Formats: sequence, C-alpha cells, structure tokens
Amino acid sequence: MSSSQELKLGIPKGSLEEMTIELFKKSGWKISTTSRSYFPSIDDPSIRCSLARPQEMSRYVEMGTLDVAITGKDWTIENASDVHVVCEMVYSKTSFRPTRWVVAVPQDSPIQKIEDLKGKRISSEMVNFTKRYFADRKIPVEVEFSWGATEAKAAEGLVDAIVEVTETGSTIRAHGLKIIHELMESCPQLIANKQAWQDPWKRAKIEQIQLLLLGALSAENKVGIKLNVPEDGLQKVVDLIPSITAPTVAPLHPSPNLKGVKWYSVESVLEEAKVRDLIPKLIQNGAVGIIEYPLNKII
Repeated sequence: MSSSQELKLGIPKGSLEEMTIELFKKSGWKISTTSRSYFPSIDDPSIRCSLARPQEMSRYVEMGTLDVAITGKDWTIENASDVHVVCEMVYSKTSFRPTRWVVAVPQDSPIQKIEDLKGKRISSEMVNFTKRYFADRKIPVEVEFSWGATEAKAAEGLVDAIVEVTETGSTIRAHGLKIIHELMESCPQLIANKQAWQDPWKRAKIEQIQLLLLGALSAENKVGIKLNVPEDGLQKVVDLIPSITAPTVAPLHPSPNLKGVKWYSVESVLEEAKVRDLIPKLIQNGAVGIIEYPLNKII
C-alpha cells in the first residue's frame, strides 16, 4: 500500500482514550493498545494509529504528522491550529460530554467578577487562550502555566485565580473554590489536516470515519424494539411507540396459528429509558413477542 493510501489517525491519550476506542469499536473498527506502545493496532490496513496527548494533537494535524485526529475543541483553540474541523462529537450521556473552562477563585476571595482580576495572577494549563481572552476585554493580568494541581495553587494562595476545565464544578468546589466566570464550552472534535482533506482518497476515508462515528453517537442511549400485534390493537400500539420517523409496520405471513386474524410486526428505535414504562402498556394493548435489542449505529 502506498503512503498516499494510508491514513494517519491520532487517538487522544488519557481521559478520552478509552471512550474513543470504544466509539471506534461501535463504528466498526477494532483498535488495540498496549502500555508499551504509542502506535495502537487497528483492523484496517489503510489506517495507521498514533497515540498523542490531546493538548498536542491539533499541532500534529496542522503539521501533517497526522492526517486526522480526535481532540478537544479547547486545545485546537489554544494552539490556534490551522486545521479543518470535520465535525463535533458529543455523547448523550457520561462519555464525551461537553466540558467548561471557567475562572475560579477561593471562596473567601473578594474577587466577584473577571474585571476584579485586573493586575492579578492567574494559573492555567491553557495559557494562550486565557491571555487572549483577557486581552480582548482589556483586563491586564499575569498568566502563568500550570504543570498540574491547578486548584491547589489558588486554594493555597499561590495565585489569585485559576482557569480550569470542569464538567460539573464539583472538583473545584471540593478544593474550596468558587466559579466566577465561564470562558468557553468545549467538546471533542474530529479534525483533519487541510492538505489531507484535499486529497480525494484521504478525504473519502475521513468522511467514512465521520459517517460511522456520528452513526455510533446517534445510537448512544437508544435501543431497537420489535413486537407482534393483532390488527385490532395495531393503531393503539403504533400510537404508543415513539420513533425517529414512524414505526415500521409489516403484515405477518398468513399461518394456521393465526386463526384467520391479521397480525402485524412493528419495529422502532427509541430512547432506552422509555422502554421500561412502554412495555407494560404494549402488552395491555395486545402486543406479544416483544424483543428489545442494542444498537451500534444509526445512520
């Protein structure tokens, strides 16, 4: 296989790694990692995988070291990377949930709003974005890079405030801090090198990945349901079932077991959480042979 027909795919190392590999599995690709290698194997000979920190991923894509990758929107903005954003990806439950970058200060701090930070010192891993954010609002601050334990720096009085990422704010509150301002919301993105995006073969491969990843995301928290119902209960059952468009209804083949009664097969896709309340109602209206099954993708 020529190098022009090999797609270099970046997998984010760290908190997004397991979720990304699971998403690719649902999409149809099996990725295997080991603790000793930064080059996971994948069951597609046209793709070569590399592990990289999300903070660095967009730079590697911009340089062409990687053709396509998953990383956070926040780090693409932080690095001011010139890449093509193929799509954003947000799960409907715990994985891939949007995160927020916020300004936090100690609970007993007199600082109530970001304007109060004029002349103050801020610690953050996202230095460039923080500097630009405050400069755009003409608030002079000193921003220093944090190598970790960012919340502790504010809690111990080493800095006046921090800019940190959070989902719920619980960790920030647990460190005795309060959020005074939200700077941005971030979610994982599929990004591509602009030259790779212009290459017909690579673009087609990237679009295939995009299609199936989004299909797997669409199936998150959803299940399929299938059942049989006699004609006199069909309309009531159809009215009960929520659906993306409308339930699929098909007549069953005539059989002596049906004793001359017309029966129909009904199939639909719905939110998993609704099934527990729906099934008893379906049975009350004549449904039998109810099958619930998991989904990998909805295209």
